[in-house]
Amino acid sequence: MTSPAAKFENLAEPTRVRTMFGSIAKRYDIANHLLSLGIDFSWRRRAAQIVAGWRPGTVLDVATGTGDLAIAVQKANPGAQLTAVDVVPEMIELALRKNVAGAQVADAMSLPFADCSFDCATIAFGLRNLPDWAAGLREISRVINSAGHLLVLDFSLPAPAAMRTAYRFYLHRCVPMIGAAITGHRGAYDYLGDSIEEFPSGQNMVRLLESNGFRSATAEPLTGGIVTLYTAEK
Repeated sequence: MTSPAAKFENLAEPTRVRTMFGSIAKRYDIANHLLSLGIDFSWRRRAAQIVAGWRPGTVLDVATGTGDLAIAVQKANPGAQLTAVDVVPEMIELALRKNVAGAQVADAMSLPFADCSFDCATIAFGLRNLPDWAAGLREISRVINSAGHLLVLDFSLPAPAAMRTAYRFYLHRCVPMIGAAITGHRGAYDYLGDSIEEFPSGQNMVRLLESNGFRSATAEPLTGGIVTLYTAEK
């Protein structure tokens, strides 16, 4: 199973996605906060609380972006050694400015770490953008130790029909206009809506996780199901 093609310039994927995110990096955080009405802070706090319950000594945040989840995880787990990676140099530059521990440029599809290097891994709003979701999960599984955990946080579609209809209107009609006004790049936010529509969620994601290196996967819908938090064991 592979992710949808990004509608941004005439570049081959994954270069197209990397270029797209690089182009919006400077306004990425403010766009996220405004488009989510600030609710994104609570999503990351919930994720960080779960990670804290695992008591990991080492944590890898994959597709860290500008590092907001990494920062939340570090605050909730001050004793853990954190490493944060992203394939987009512009994002890592901003993460380093925010003092994200261990931030470095690295491709989630080919992580520069030995097998079983980390107690747990997190990936927020990043799995959806990988060129091959299954292969990406297997690569993340490779670097987690045998007793480790994975946390995935990503967008999903609400289950109730009325809420799903309203959310789709916001996602496809409002988000591109607002995103374009904030970042100057409408294509990135057209891509956002398309990628969410194609991305597996709920039990489909649970099955994907359990078919690619993980077990005991769970799905926790947040904010009416517009995002879902998944956890799994190695």
